[in-house]
Amino acid sequence: MTEKTPATAGRIAFLGLGHMGGPMAVNLIKAGFDVVGFDVIPAAVAAATEAGVPCTSTAVEAATGAAVVLTMFPSGAILLDAYNGVGEPGLLEIAEPNTLFLDCSTIDVAQAREAAALALSAGHRSADAPVSGGVVGAEAGTLTFMIGAEAHDMEQLTGLLEVMGKKLVHCGGHGAGQAAKICNNMLLGISMIGAAEAFVLGEKLGLSHQALFDVISTASGQCWSVTTNCPVPGPVPASPANRDYVPGFAGALMAKDLGLALNALENAGVAAQLGPLAAQIYRKFSDEGGAGRDFSGIITEIRGKSQD
Repeated sequence: MTEKTPATAGRIAFLGLGHMGGPMAVNLIKAGFDVVGFDVIPAAVAAATEAGVPCTSTAVEAATGAAVVLTMFPSGAILLDAYNGVGEPGLLEIAEPNTLFLDCSTIDVAQAREAAALALSAGHRSADAPVSGGVVGAEAGTLTFMIGAEAHDMEQLTGLLEVMGKKLVHCGGHGAGQAAKICNNMLLGISMIGAAEAFVLGEKLGLSHQALFDVISTASGQCWSVTTNCPVPGPVPASPANRDYVPGFAGALMAKDLGLALNALENAGVAAQLGPLAAQIYRKFSDEGGAGRDFSGIITEIRGKSQD
């Protein structure tokens, strides 16, 4: 298979036009691809339509006749229901043979592999390509895609994904993209808790945020949670800490991803300690008011519970 240009790639059904999916669909349209979108939330459809994304009234309508069905859903259960259909024909049944089903959601590894098996058994192709980079990356087209797919599908996938991202990593076969995403976000959650604790400790010991940042950002403690998404305002002007922790990457999403990591740890029999603890901390943060705040806002919880 040769890489297809936007003019010959066929129609792309983009299902899931939220904060991430909407800008991704817009970038495909700007690159010349034929895109039709759908979302169950009317406000998301309205925003996408205003941004130039043609939308249909149902997911089935969008997917009928599409060469690629790209999904950006909140959970694996929703993805599997959409594939199978609930009380009506599902996406796999109505799609043309050999349609590429490309899931960019972040879901459980086992569910990703189940979705791929269903697509293949229905006579289609499948790939999982979860993303990293947040809303800013979705808007700028600078996302990182972690791809689980057969090698023979990579050329077509590259032609699509490079429009929406700057880094594409083929991690392996079906489910490998989700596996990489979960491992990455487990480490991210752990590192943000560590960064937040370090800055609160620095405050208690009389260090300025800038002084501690200048050390950590150039020393052995250096990490993305400090250099890019710094949990205190000032040192990194673009970090959510300067906007009262408006996400960014919301606490609810970090809690979700760490829950997926916890499932994977248990299923794989990994003797992990920090991953499960991070999952517990972010679940509590999300449940107690942090769901809509950036995950770096965990520092406010640590600071608030620290002794004066």
